[in-house]
Amino acid sequence: MSQAELSCTVVPQYLEDQSNPARNEYAFAYTVSIVNTGAITAQVVARQWLITDATGRTQEVRGLALVGHQPVLKPGEKFEYTSWTSLDTPHGLMQGTFFCMTEDAHHFEAPIEPFTLARSQSLH
Repeated sequence: MSQAELSCTVVPQYLEDQSNPARNEYAFAYTVSIVNTGAITAQVVARQWLITDATGRTQEVRGLALVGHQPVLKPGEKFEYTSWTSLDTPHGLMQGTFFCMTEDAHHFEAPIEPFTLARSQSLH
């Protein structure tokens, strides 16, 4: 089996205009960049997110595709998308896994390292 590897980076952003702190509603966008850093073509077919708020409550989100896409990436190619989530607290953590398949039908996982979701005022 050839080397298959995807590199994932995430840039989160607090959405002040879609949040309502008085009702404990905090919205965040996150932009995910996926680069095929391996030697063979790979497809992202599904994802799992673990979203943990400041109280330690964790929510799991699983599903097929990434915002309606199952991108096929040749070596060196990049796919980027933006999605969103909400928390009941002004900050939390998010991490996940992309479930992938090589062109020769071998499955592998691409981890998404934990990243912080934070309303900037809550960190001071």
